[in-house]
Amino acid sequence: MDLDRAFAALASRPRRQMLALLAQTALTTTDLAARFPMSAPAVSRHLAVLVAAGLVSGEREGRRVLYRLRREALLEALGRLASSVDGPLRRPPPREAI
Repeated sequence: MDLDRAFAALASRPRRQMLALLAQTALTTTDLAARFPMSAPAVSRHLAVLVAAGLVSGEREGRRVLYRLRREALLEALGRLASSVDGPLRRPPPREAI
């Protein structure tokens, strides 16, 4: 997983809100657009960013595509961030010169 791409995707409030909805259930672009003050094409562009980041997957069911949160991918990204800052956070701060 490209951590930079995942966190770039998470930088957008609407995308984080979409992830929260997709954590509850699979939804189509139309379903998501009904919950946001934006057009279906705008929602589709946000979903494309989330899919490219590996945080969401889309599965075709007939004529529609259901989008789902990839929980393991989100947890991996958050875990990698936590582990990268855990060491520096545990070290005592440098002493100031007197």
